[in-house]
Amino acid sequence: MNAHTNTAPVPVPVTVIGLGNMGSALASALLDRGHPTTVWNRTPQKAEDLVERGARRAATPADAVAASPVVLACVLDDAALREILDPLAESGALTGKSLVNLTSTSPEGADEMASWAGAHGIGHLDGGIMTTPEGVGNPELMFLYSGSAEVFETYRPVLAALGDPIHLGTEPGLASLYDTALLGLMWATFTGWLHGAAVTGAEGTRAEDFTAVALRWLNGAVAGFLTRYAGQVDAGHYPGDDATVDVQIATIGHLIHAAADRGVDNALPELLKATMERAAAAGHGGDSYASVIEVLRGGSVTKR
Repeated sequence: MNAHTNTAPVPVPVTVIGLGNMGSALASALLDRGHPTTVWNRTPQKAEDLVERGARRAATPADAVAASPVVLACVLDDAALREILDPLAESGALTGKSLVNLTSTSPEGADEMASWAGAHGIGHLDGGIMTTPEGVGNPELMFLYSGSAEVFETYRPVLAALGDPIHLGTEPGLASLYDTALLGLMWATFTGWLHGAAVTGAEGTRAEDFTAVALRWLNGAVAGFLTRYAGQVDAGHYPGDDATVDVQIATIGHLIHAAADRGVDNALPELLKATMERAAAAGHGGDSYASVIEVLRGGSVTKR
């Protein structure tokens, strides 16, 4: 009779470079999942709490990268990261290692870092952290990645310790591009919500009461519009069978008047109205709101 033993996979050792609020949260999440975690920071004192929880504090960056096959970096910017890693790359200390760069960067910066990594024999993933430090480790919150599919699959358990890992593709700049686009969506949503809270609040409505209704609207009808309009954007065809741009222009006028009567700043809705009017002037007045993307893209061709 053969005996079969089920053994759990051994957690991969990981090095974390950079222990600001986010870097410390990354290291903490890795420790929570049982990963042997080596940490390094320019200010060694920032590692104290992590060391007490079992992290190993490296004395130098070279010591840090030698400890693990995969390095997570989360420092101020690309320049700070290159200052740390360039000497290691030149010495060969990073050759054969994998770098997951969670430092905030631009798509072009990610492309440049990927080229640098490839030239030094380093596997590379760029990452976008779609949460605050408090959310790191929550499996429902997204971490976006782009770059090497091999690195992503090899170290998926490491990435899953941080949040829900989503690989967007092998183009290095995609994670950063999504990150910046999603932040734009967040800020626009925040500001629209705050404008609505100010308008309704002028009549004594509590922000919490307004928000309960707003969330139902966003999660239901608005989410449905986004799904429908995404198909229209991809097809370049905007049937105005729900609410046309012309109708939206008339409707936003009511918001602008209501806000003005209550002393609420109208910079955002005035900007939205002006953008709709540009779409209408380009021939999209009878199309759906999705057609506004044509003016956002900067095209100057009038619809025929």
